[in-house]
Amino acid sequence: MDRKILKEKSIQLRKKGKTYSEIQKELKIRIPKSTLSYWCGGVKLSDGCQDRIKEIISKNREKSRAIALMVKKEKRRRFLKNLKDGNLYLIDKLVDRDFLKIVLAIIYSCEGTKWKTHPGLLFGNSDKLLLRFYIKLLKKCYPNVISNEVFRCWVSHRADQDIDELNKFWSKELNIPLKCFYKIKPDPRTIGKPTKKKDYRGVCIVSSRGSEIQLELEAIAKIIFESF
Repeated sequence: MDRKILKEKSIQLRKKGKTYSEIQKELKIRIPKSTLSYWCGGVKLSDGCQDRIKEIISKNREKSRAIALMVKKEKRRRFLKNLKDGNLYLIDKLVDRDFLKIVLAIIYSCEGTKWKTHPGLLFGNSDKLLLRFYIKLLKKCYPNVISNEVFRCWVSHRADQDIDELNKFWSKELNIPLKCFYKIKPDPRTIGKPTKKKDYRGVCIVSSRGSEIQLELEAIAKIIFESF
């Protein structure tokens, strides 16, 4: 098609309130948008046409943002999957009781109480996976001492939370009998302050006898920390 004819048709379409993308589709030819902008630079658009073009541009931007977000999420999903797949071999290490004892000692040193403040095993967290892992490690490393029957639990919670429901939740998640859970009063500092995180289930504290185990874990952690 002759360039002059293209220019004239482009101008006519622009006067009707068409976007540059729509003009390309109408003419069935990919004219650079910079060229269309030059050709149609002097076209005066009605208020209605201006509003239409602005609305289309806005929708296209929102669509582009949504696509970009999807691409970003997929890229992150693949990245995390690669990280996981690249470290699956570490599972083979979990059959070694000495290795498990080192892991237990380290996480206990981070989240467990020390001998001076509490003689006996006491471990609290809001992460159910970490608590499950801690309990399983104790059972694997000290099978002759630790069983579900030795645990006693309580849930540090907020004033607007139901302690009965929380105890049931943690009992099920940790596979510890409900009778082993104590009822305690909520944190008085939270009275009148609604819980913002809907999935927050308080901090579950798991206690059991085992002062010797506690001291051994502290000793192992100290050896590990001082060796680096």
